[in-house]
Amino acid sequence: MHQHRKTSLKIASPDAHPEVFYSIQGEGKNLGQPSIFVRTSLCNLHCIWCDTDYTWNWKGARFAHVRDAEPGYEKYDIKEVVAELSVEEVAALVRQYPCRNVVLTGGEPMMQQEGLLQLMNELGEEYWFEIETNGTIVPDPEFDARINQYNASPKLANSNNPKKLREKPRAYRFFARSPKAVFKFVIAEPQDLEEVLALAERYAIPPEKIYLMPEGTSGASLEEKQKWLVEVCKKHGFHFTSRLHILIYGNKRGV
Repeated sequence: MHQHRKTSLKIASPDAHPEVFYSIQGEGKNLGQPSIFVRTSLCNLHCIWCDTDYTWNWKGARFAHVRDAEPGYEKYDIKEVVAELSVEEVAALVRQYPCRNVVLTGGEPMMQQEGLLQLMNELGEEYWFEIETNGTIVPDPEFDARINQYNASPKLANSNNPKKLREKPRAYRFFARSPKAVFKFVIAEPQDLEEVLALAERYAIPPEKIYLMPEGTSGASLEEKQKWLVEVCKKHGFHFTSRLHILIYGNKRGV
């Protein structure tokens, strides 16, 4: 990485507003913690149930999405949902909020390591940085040094991504060994659990690093799955995590 060369960041910008917002962390290890979210655009996976598909589902793409059958649903015009901002512009958006915990999310933020490293350096040491990643990309050493926590959320077969895209052994091994990383798996059906158990064994992921989260974008769908999922977590020594922002705000952007 070349620190002298300034780069821009591609930020998700639905409704013409760059998605840098102040909310609470709704999932995983820091559930309930006030946080500033910086949502980058671009993704190297294409989950069929993705609730931020405006970060990758461009017009002309052939990827399937659960909303394809909805009347009026269209793939996005990239020019309308992606903003190219300087590092300084993004830092200014972050600094307007009275908080020091920053969540780098997406899309897949690790596709923009160079720009995000510059953003972290611009914001300085007083900020805590956690990153939401699909766990397919190994961080560069300089980037790794600035990140405080990895929320690795590797995708399962239920995401409709081919195995060769969603399961990268080198990346799995990196996150399994990193003391900064936890794993969060989205569980839609009981058979997803078998996949998680196989992955945990294959990459030696300790149970205390694993969080299971019900798939769903409404309180009712989450409630339906969470009762049996809690019992699964108790049985295997995993953490249970809900989607707190959905329960509080509903399935909305910018919360």
